Amino acid sequence: MEMSALWKLSYGMYAIGTLDGKRPTGCIVNTVIQITSDNPVIAISMNKNNYTYDCIKRTGRFSVSILSEKTTQNVIAKLGFSSGRDTDKFDGDIFAWEYMDGLPVVNENSCAHITAEVITMTEMETHYVILARVQDAKVTSDYNPMTYKYYHEVIKGKAPKNAPTYQAPEKITDKETWACQICGYIYEGDLTKEPEDFVCPICKQPKSMFKKQ
Repeated sequence: MEMSALWKLSYGMYAIGTLDGKRPTGCIVNTVIQITSDNPVIAISMNKNNYTYDCIKRTGRFSVSILSEKTTQNVIAKLGFSSGRDTDKFDGDIFAWEYMDGLPVVNENSCAHITAEVITMTEMETHYVILARVQDAKVTSDYNPMTYKYYHEVIKGKAPKNAPTYQAPEKITDKETWACQICGYIYEGDLTKEPEDFVCPICKQPKSMFKKQ
């Protein structure tokens, strides 16, 4: 099977929000599709190991923030490359957010917000496919939605390991390499020689977040 054929499918960038008790939490996914138009139903795909899935299973509700090309990498890094099990993803002032129908949504340069109630959850090999009835929706800007291609080719972002489109990085150099544990950026050379205030050029995380490969 030529797996590269699947890479031709279109994807977007979406922030999923829900509640962990009273605490807001969420993640980044690249698969949200509309299934029906009348009394609209949407579907999302989420990795089994994703803590946000556990929270959605308990609450039965989630929000979708459709990210735009103007959304900063900070939003994607905070929501997509850390776990809600041990991180309060909506804490601090890294990005603007608010509640919609009691669920967290990303305000920072988003295109639209949707809230939905779960209908069914179907288990696949590595992911769950969640069907949900749309409860409310609103347009928040006229910015262009961020596609997965734009995220990779313009922002130079990486796919987290829980993403259905994740591809293990190939070793393309004999040089010493260090990988950012947040966004996957690969630094070539001896990172220890960089100053202590060095940060990842993609997600702006400190030098301490890199691991030698």
